[in-house]
Amino acid sequence: MKQEIALITLLVDDYDEAIRYYTNKLNFQLMEDIKMSEEKRWVVVSPLGSNGSRLLLAIASNELQKSRIGSQTGGRVALYLYSDDFWRDYNNMVERDVNFIESPREEEYGTVAVFEDLYGNRWDLLNQNLKEN
Repeated sequence: MKQEIALITLLVDDYDEAIRYYTNKLNFQLMEDIKMSEEKRWVVVSPLGSNGSRLLLAIASNELQKSRIGSQTGGRVALYLYSDDFWRDYNNMVERDVNFIESPREEEYGTVAVFEDLYGNRWDLLNQNLKEN
């Protein structure tokens, strides 16, 4: 049997704003953008070259969901972006004004830096070594 996590839902405030952020700032690719109704779209983004999980960008549809935008994990790092070249990606993201909330640091598992997306969700940018260990 083979299974994998394919999509992770990330609550957003505006589809187009989120698409611009993930494609322009984080250099993700837009995989799908399908209109499902006047209010709802199926929007999927993915890091370039990734064969792993993708993000389903979902508009918050009620007050409870709206209250969770940017804090789906209560302020903890929610998502982990592996890189095959940490410094290339870090420098590109800094040039694109991605909000890093700490400087890169070396850990036993590799180089890591925490950043926030446009809504305040925390991410780790990690070198590829962590995934291989």
